[in-house]
Amino acid sequence: MSSENSSQSHETRKPRIAVVFGGRSSEHGISVVTAGAILRAIDRTKYDVLPIGITRDGRWALTADEPDRMGITERRVPSVDQLAESAEGAVILPVEPANREVVYAEPGLVPKALGDVDVVFPMLHGPYGEDGTLQGMLDLAGIPYVGAGVLASAVGQDKEYMKRIFLSFGLPVGPYLVVRPREWEQDEAGARARIAEFAADHGWPLFIKPARGGSSMGITKVDSFEGLDEAVAEARRHDPKFLVESLLRGREIECGVLEFEDGPRASLPAEIPPVTSHDFYDFEAKYIDSASGIVPAPLTEEETAEVRRLAVAAFEATSCEGLVRADFFLTEDGFVINEINTMPGFTPISMYPRMWQESGVAYPELVDRLIQAALNRSTGLR
Repeated sequence: MSSENSSQSHETRKPRIAVVFGGRSSEHGISVVTAGAILRAIDRTKYDVLPIGITRDGRWALTADEPDRMGITERRVPSVDQLAESAEGAVILPVEPANREVVYAEPGLVPKALGDVDVVFPMLHGPYGEDGTLQGMLDLAGIPYVGAGVLASAVGQDKEYMKRIFLSFGLPVGPYLVVRPREWEQDEAGARARIAEFAADHGWPLFIKPARGGSSMGITKVDSFEGLDEAVAEARRHDPKFLVESLLRGREIECGVLEFEDGPRASLPAEIPPVTSHDFYDFEAKYIDSASGIVPAPLTEEETAEVRRLAVAAFEATSCEGLVRADFFLTEDGFVINEINTMPGFTPISMYPRMWQESGVAYPELVDRLIQAALNRSTGLR
């Protein structure tokens, strides 16, 4: 389709939003759950919607627009394979900026044009989606998308470089150690010695976590060297690079950032209370047992103002766009930033939407604001 025809058709139809979800990361199922909530919230009087699921092996599948099938049932998360309209069909995105027409191809059949896509809502968590890879592909294709660009997405996914940037901007970061793949594979004894020195300096317990993961997957709390091997193996199952972090004693506080016309603003913060049935706020606590936070967090006015300031500062330091959830610990020495999430959990009961609900932005309005921002944003350098 020519750019002229595409422009004319855009004037006579509703904008088409491709909600892309699933993916190759270990957070595949949570991505499907989140996408279901987005599909349910998008105003169909304003937008056409095209649901596209990415299977665990990377196939882009045309899926049913049935959000009720995309929830957690019997403690099991859904998958794209359960929703795909065909076991072999594939959605093909354009590769040139002048053409936004998406095509669906099945073996032995003539490819079917699905029409132009105006915005992609990438509800992907973890590697191969939230880490800048998808964002780079969409920039090359000239298709606007919701959320952070290539650099911010990559930085937001890699906890090592995220922390390095925070430190360079003067943001408070807790003690951590990075073990890269080559070091563990070629000098495991040296890596263990560094971990031992870190433990001597900061004490046990320690947290061993994948450097580029999310949803608390692959994280283990270890109380001594006896648990180290199993914890490292679990982290490296998700990512060959892993982090070692000390225990930060304090309250877990989260804060949402949303980009408005005049710049980013922070929501009222939330507090994640201790989860008595779990060692820490892990995947099971977050998504299976639905541990809930307190919104707004019971903080002083000064503490609330400070965490909101730090959340916006983290958003700006990493060149984010659209949205971010910033996670902190409130220690006896003040706030310490743990990490940011450039595409946080987004079901109506997730912390990010709940914080904005309490701040005066309801869930459907939040979704609409993100779509409108993407429609008004260019791709590439900006």
